[in-house]
Amino acid sequence: MEAADIDQAVVIIAAHLGRALSLEDLDGGLLAYSAHRPTADRVRTNFLLSKLVPPDVSAWQLSHGIATAVKPVPVPANADLGMLGRVCVPLLARGFRVGYLWILQLDDEQTPESILRELRIIRSELDALAEMLLNRSNADPDGRIASEAQFLAACLGDRDAVVAVGGWPCVYGRGPWRLATLLGHGDTAQRDPAESSLLHRLSALHATLGIDTVLFSAGTETHAVLLLHDEIDGFDQSEVLRRFELEVARRGGQLAAPALLGLSEPFTDLRGLPSAYTEARSAVQAARVDTQLGRLVSFRALGVYQFLAVEGRDVSAFESSLFSELRDLDRNGELLPVLELLYDKDGSVAEVAEHLHLHRTSVYNRLGRIRSLLGVDPLGGRTRLELHLALKADRWAGRPRL
Repeated sequence: MEAADIDQAVVIIAAHLGRALSLEDLDGGLLAYSAHRPTADRVRTNFLLSKLVPPDVSAWQLSHGIATAVKPVPVPANADLGMLGRVCVPLLARGFRVGYLWILQLDDEQTPESILRELRIIRSELDALAEMLLNRSNADPDGRIASEAQFLAACLGDRDAVVAVGGWPCVYGRGPWRLATLLGHGDTAQRDPAESSLLHRLSALHATLGIDTVLFSAGTETHAVLLLHDEIDGFDQSEVLRRFELEVARRGGQLAAPALLGLSEPFTDLRGLPSAYTEARSAVQAARVDTQLGRLVSFRALGVYQFLAVEGRDVSAFESSLFSELRDLDRNGELLPVLELLYDKDGSVAEVAEHLHLHRTSVYNRLGRIRSLLGVDPLGGRTRLELHLALKADRWAGRPRL
């Protein structure tokens, strides 16, 4: 989509409204604006000159909920900023947030009601502008989409794709490598698969800009995949995770929510891509169902989930008669959480009590009830192994399918 088409669309909308307009991307960068109208404030003038929204203005705008809004949002004047009242129109195409159109109130206009009425008349023009921006976001410079498809095919075991990826300048001679999977917290089930893939690919791409140890990124319907140099450190991993959360939130039009990052083991031969992909996916799946693992987790740190994640293995918690019996008897859900956390904390009653906000005596009492109900000591070696595995298998059964 040519920039001239977007400029023309803004000019047409401005002519309909007879007001000063500016169009910005999700980063607060200027994309287009209408010719000066009689009304202009300091914020608009500085924005057109600098082409970027300053932090104090951005904070004022965001405080009125524009990042998650799906309808026009009036933003009141702010004398300290030199800012007249205006209306923000969130531009969404096929459920995907693509930018913001700002419409300035006139000097003598006390409320935004007139603007809100006029916007209803030009709904089709606004939708057309949003579609243009979506097409712009989905542009494919230098065959990026084809490269991502090839990379994902290599991750799924396509031998020709593995060979091709190995010859890429950004990959050749850069090993050892690791794979990472990024999983957002939001529900993408309501989105069209193509929209979800676009959300994840763009979020991953922008989240990794400037981080040299990230060699490539791609997006799928449910998650993003990164090819990393093994030297990536914990700071860069955390920074990628933080940025990804923000990108998914603002592009998806939702509140920022914790995301997860799963890391594979290092590998020196790209034929190990499929195995590494399985490891990275297993890591985020386990992290999603077991918060004790943290939000940034490596396959090496999964413990028993490595065993449960083996392809073709389907361990049911209810294969344990002790687990089945205790689940039926624990009608208030008080016993199993204490038992699982006690296993996870190496038997530390103090840590369990602190985590669950209980008195230590309550923990001992519940442990005694479990012992009485089952007729065996839940901390005994074989019993502990059986119950701990069953508890984790029960969690694993609820993992997201990636």
